[in-house]
Amino acid sequence: MAVKIRLARRGRKKRAMYDVVIADARAPRDGRFIEKIGTYNPNIDPAAINIDNDKAFDWIMKGAQPTDTVKAMLSYRGVMFRKHLQIGVIKGALTQEQADAKLAEWVAAKEAKISGKVESLSKAQADAKKAKLDAETKVKEARAEALAARLAEEEAANAPAEEEAEAEGATEVAEGEEAPAAEASEEKTEE
Repeated sequence: MAVKIRLARRGRKKRAMYDVVIADARAPRDGRFIEKIGTYNPNIDPAAINIDNDKAFDWIMKGAQPTDTVKAMLSYRGVMFRKHLQIGVIKGALTQEQADAKLAEWVAAKEAKISGKVESLSKAQADAKKAKLDAETKVKEARAEALAARLAEEEAANAPAEEEAEAEGATEVAEGEEAPAAEASEEKTEE
């Protein structure tokens, strides 16, 4: 029986998630499997790879063959490097302590690289958000200036009309004042 380490699809349409499973090579992709050793979510950046490294290493050492995608994920997680070092220990090229030290050094470097990528992505996201906010602020200020200019134009256009209306009102009052004075003079003449 040929044993494979492969992905089993799950999740909704266009938002696939995968289980990393140990399965018989003859079993269907999403069908029967021997053991589930992890999950893979490619929908986020960086992709979430959660694999039990010890179980994956045990199956690899027993002869399970990973698919190309799973092999890349196991290399990313250091399982394939651990297998390489373990084969060196078996052949006597290095001791177990040396192999463990090399693996720990590699894992520390890999974790630093991953955390650096996560930080750079979060910084880029924050910068993009700030740039978007600044652009919105500029648009808001431009709209406020345009509104203020339009209001100033309307006030300037209305000001001559108001002055004319005031002038007409003053002339009406002036004419109205003359009329009572004329009436008063007419009353005096009648007496």
